[in-house]
Amino acid sequence: MGNVAIVTDSNSGISQAEGKELGIYVIPMPFLVDGKLYFEDVDMNKEQFYHFLENDADLSTSQPSPGDVMDLWDKLLKEYDEIVHIPMSSGLSASCSTAMGLARDYDGKVQVVDNQRISVTMQQSVMDAKHLVAAGKSAAQIKEILEKEALESSIYLMVDTLKYLKKGGRITPSAALLGSALNLKPILQIQGDKLDAYKKVRGVKAAKKNMLEAMKKDVEGRFSDYVTKGQLKLHVAYTTDEETARQWKEEVQSVFPDITISRMDPLSFSVTCHTGPGVLAIAASHVLDGVE
Repeated sequence: MGNVAIVTDSNSGISQAEGKELGIYVIPMPFLVDGKLYFEDVDMNKEQFYHFLENDADLSTSQPSPGDVMDLWDKLLKEYDEIVHIPMSSGLSASCSTAMGLARDYDGKVQVVDNQRISVTMQQSVMDAKHLVAAGKSAAQIKEILEKEALESSIYLMVDTLKYLKKGGRITPSAALLGSALNLKPILQIQGDKLDAYKKVRGVKAAKKNMLEAMKKDVEGRFSDYVTKGQLKLHVAYTTDEETARQWKEEVQSVFPDITISRMDPLSFSVTCHTGPGVLAIAASHVLDGVE
């Protein structure tokens, strides 16, 4: 009998293969494409997803079915004493509140964490949880620690095309038309539970400059103590173009030479649905003491 199992979903950016390697259970996020159900990294890979996206398929996000979630929990509780379940932020999906509702029937054996993260910062939470399990913490203790860390992260991302923001109703068609004509690149931010506008600039070069300046302000301000203690990691994320992402990673490292860039990962399909291809992002998160 094990102690605490860690469950997350594919919004963390952790693949099914990597999850198996790490001993973490990854629930694939479901998507409807032209009426057909697919599951991220199970029967739909990145190339297929981008093909659907760029060819204007009728694509919509969904949340894992309660039955699938409970089936996994029931299976794991035959092997483990407790479960820590880390879904994407409650401000970005109903999957967190759904899981919290389901967990009420498990007498405290399932602890659902809402530490308001997604993608690479959510992934860091999963790695922190893995470290806390190894340190002998209970599921309830891990939930408490991770939720205290909720605001100790930051994400800035550049949207390359306004098409998908318009499609999702986040901007009007006229604003999208004008923005495209002016080569505007919106910069979005996640500083807690929601995806918000940060700034609009003209061109990719200006967008990168502004994201780096925003992160530098965070690093030198609210994260400065973590930098001194070596407890801050940077992350790079992207959609579509891995080579452009590598160049972006080099730019980020040149600005922050003394901070480790722990990962360079594609953004989850859920984020990409609303932002489209060509996205570049920079993120930072506090790393718990002792976590590699």
